[in-house]
Amino acid sequence: MARRKSKAKQQEEFIQALLVLVLFISIFGTYGLTKSLQATVIITMLAFAIFVAVLIMIGIQRKERLKSSGIADIDKMEGVQFERYLGYLFQAQGYKCLVTKAVGDFGADLLLQRDGKKIVVQAKRYNKNVGIKAVQEAQASIAHYGASEAWVVTNSDYTSAAYELAKSNKVRLINRDALIEMILSLNPGASPTPKAIISVIPVDEMTCPRCGNKLLLRNSSKGQFYGCSSFPKCRFIKKSQAG
Repeated sequence: MARRKSKAKQQEEFIQALLVLVLFISIFGTYGLTKSLQATVIITMLAFAIFVAVLIMIGIQRKERLKSSGIADIDKMEGVQFERYLGYLFQAQGYKCLVTKAVGDFGADLLLQRDGKKIVVQAKRYNKNVGIKAVQEAQASIAHYGASEAWVVTNSDYTSAAYELAKSNKVRLINRDALIEMILSLNPGASPTPKAIISVIPVDEMTCPRCGNKLLLRNSSKGQFYGCSSFPKCRFIKKSQAG
């Protein structure tokens, strides 16, 4: 699936392009009509001031949108918390949702159903762009779960290769901008906030993807990490933030 810009970003770019056009028209139009350099300078300064003011307003609105979406809290989530949050998010959109077990999920973190259609979802709470592996896993899980399509959802973005592979395999990619749009499109209170999910699902409830036992937050000389509670039988570890 090709990379798509969010409606908000498209609107911002349209407004910015329109402002630039108006700025040029004010400069050359004023001089063409008045032949006065002084009048042209005055009009240009006014137009530039309006241009800057509008850009500042756009920036403020963008910050408010990000704050309202809770994306900053989503960035702090661990994988299990992100999966649970997406489950509530899709339920608020009318989907029946099942969060798969941590071990042996066969490439699907969530199973969605609506109007007789089943969708498998890979959830990727990442600090970097998601690669082709997630697309491959999502596409492969379609057959196992008898689904009609596969989605990958991330709080980040995707590599160019992931977009290309998703397009050829008809996997829907939901990136950061699309996720924010999805959150903001819901009525307030339709689903729990990211901050609420973090408080309800503490890190000590996270499970090891190898054996299914709890992950415990541990300290080392290199910083904090999550280790399997069945150590030394299971030596799985992960960084304290998904990445």
